[in-house]
Amino acid sequence: MGYIEDVYTLVKKRNPGELEFHQAVSEVLESLRPVIQQHPEYQEVSLLERLVEPERVIMFRVPWMDDNGIYQVNRGFRIQFNSALGPYKGGLRFHPTVNLGILKFLAFEQIFKNSLTTLAMGGGKGGSDFDPKGKSDGEVMRFCQSFMTELCKYIGPDTDVPAGDIGVGAREIGYLYGQYKRIRNETTGVLTGKSITWGGSLIRPEATGFGSVYFAVEMLKTTGEKFEGKPCVISGSGNVAQFTVKKLIELGAKPVTVSDSNGFIHDPEGIDEAKLNFIMELKNIRRGRIKEYAEKYGVEYHDRARPWSVPCFAAFPSATQNEIDEGDAKTLVKNGCKLVSEGANMPTTPEGVDVFLDANILYGPGKAANAGGVATSGLEMSQNAMRLSWTGEEVNMRLQHIMASIHAASAKAASDYGYPNNYVMGANIAGFKKVAEAMMDFGLV
Repeated sequence: MGYIEDVYTLVKKRNPGELEFHQAVSEVLESLRPVIQQHPEYQEVSLLERLVEPERVIMFRVPWMDDNGIYQVNRGFRIQFNSALGPYKGGLRFHPTVNLGILKFLAFEQIFKNSLTTLAMGGGKGGSDFDPKGKSDGEVMRFCQSFMTELCKYIGPDTDVPAGDIGVGAREIGYLYGQYKRIRNETTGVLTGKSITWGGSLIRPEATGFGSVYFAVEMLKTTGEKFEGKPCVISGSGNVAQFTVKKLIELGAKPVTVSDSNGFIHDPEGIDEAKLNFIMELKNIRRGRIKEYAEKYGVEYHDRARPWSVPCFAAFPSATQNEIDEGDAKTLVKNGCKLVSEGANMPTTPEGVDVFLDANILYGPGKAANAGGVATSGLEMSQNAMRLSWTGEEVNMRLQHIMASIHAASAKAASDYGYPNNYVMGANIAGFKKVAEAMMDFGLV
């Protein structure tokens, strides 16, 4: 076996059952073959073995009291994977599916995503198997306070700066930050995604969705096409999906689907600004199900289904990992899809990715296409460090510039190593090279 195979075998042996982590590592390592061939010194210092092993894994219990006065216990995690380029940076996810393997996959992906932004951020991720859905504000607050009571020992503005993710929005960030301040007696930029009134950044809520569209626009520039009048399918109906829809509307596209864990709606006339406002109120305030959209506007609702059967020009998977499998990918290509830009983390299975690459469609992998969120978190960190706040126009301009830079770096790396137009290869190689060079400079750390 070669070096790549040896490292991957080691990962599977040391991390049994962590399938998502195996998948993420395999995808990156396969992309790095041409780099390793040109840099044998990486093998000499076991750089890949160090890269796939987290610097630190923190797991802790989170006891909290529900509204009935009964104690509940969840698990909390923080994966501090790689700090070669700066403080660990990555979101907190509160969802019943959270486990060590999923968080290690997300943290591993975060290393290269953060590297691509050109900002000084390492890679990390964390969260809990706690489910905020159906919980009262008081229950969520008590859980967040217990979670931060332990997590605060391991984070800080120059050490580890968590953000939000699935299940962790403005409400949760507020409770977490309040407990951090209470314990540490500090007002610092230790969390991002904060409210604009106490240290947050304008455009941060919009950033991941906007960024995935900005990356798609950069890909389209290579063909001379535009989004105007084109049908687009979007999965999810949370923050990322909502602002993906918003930016597509601004560009004149026709978003025709959104979804949640119960099913999806198909609106052939397109989701306009008024309909988007209804979705935001439904999901952000009433926390209802997307089926209500179908009932209100008289459109089709597909129960327990995903939107990839709907013919489209572009697809924006914006929900969760592995939501597009090989069959879904083939259906998208068969129905005329020309572009996929991932707003979620690793939403396409390896077999699905192969379908997209074989069909030569424009495919933007998550570590490049959805980097807008963490990029703007990095901009929030900069504003906090300088004790100032930039205008929305300035942050949005910087976000567009970063997404264009990520596209350019990915395209150049792909071309330089003999894989033109392959953004998977390009993003992995471009992200890896910066991290590798820093690790080599630091010696045995």
